[in-house]
Amino acid sequence: MRLSLAAKFNVVFLTIFAIGFIGASVVTNDLLRNNAREQTLQQARVLMQSALAARSYTSAQISPLLETRLKYEFLPQSVPSFAATEHLNQLLKAYPDFSYREATLNPTNLRDRAADWEADLVNTLRAKPTTSELVGQRNTSVGPALYVARPLQITSEAWLRCHSVPDAAPATMTDIYGRNNGFGWKHNEIVGAQVVSVPMAVPLQRANAMLQTYMLSTLGIFVFLLIALNVMVHMFVTRRIAAMSRLADEVSMGKFDAEQFEAKGNDELSALARSFARMRTSLASAMKMLEE
Repeated sequence: MRLSLAAKFNVVFLTIFAIGFIGASVVTNDLLRNNAREQTLQQARVLMQSALAARSYTSAQISPLLETRLKYEFLPQSVPSFAATEHLNQLLKAYPDFSYREATLNPTNLRDRAADWEADLVNTLRAKPTTSELVGQRNTSVGPALYVARPLQITSEAWLRCHSVPDAAPATMTDIYGRNNGFGWKHNEIVGAQVVSVPMAVPLQRANAMLQTYMLSTLGIFVFLLIALNVMVHMFVTRRIAAMSRLADEVSMGKFDAEQFEAKGNDELSALARSFARMRTSLASAMKMLEE
């Protein structure tokens, strides 16, 4: 199939653009999704810090105030883990797809018992005690969610007063939670994990929308460039080449009086046109000499 110069130019241009467009879409999509993941991770870490702040506040300022009362009545609100969980539960009522858990393998309060996937995280942290944080992604009913898990380690002997053996625990506590759960913990043992789970659906939707907008904008710019370049190629290249081609055909048939092609400018085509004009003049002179 014979293609014109303009057609060949468009084929090359379209091929280059297609490769660039696909490459740009892949790179941009990867960057936007990584950015969405980083934003989600940042949200998860902010929630984790909020939980840690609630634990620290309860341990430092609430528990000492209730120490005397705890001899007569056990108050779950004085337990840092309970306070952190309640604090985050109140905060996350506006964000029901977010979650905070103090997932424990053998909890005192059964609501803190680790689910299967949380138990896997706890066991991973137990197997790698130097790991300070686990970050991962899992599928949920509302789409992919990013989680951050940090170890719950028994670093204070005071914690063992309530979790070593049932007889050492306050009777007011065992009256509420019983004597079968939350005991047998050891010093420096990792018994659970703080787990924050944040859905990625909204950041990913935003990333997809940004990708679509970017690619449509790129496509629009390409269409504009394609039209502009085709106009320029027609005006400065193909139109002039076509005119010189017609003139060459006339000269080849002996029409030396054909209209002269205007060779304006200093580009290559102008130089070619002037060279052709000189050749036509020389050829016409040679023909006249032969006729004489």
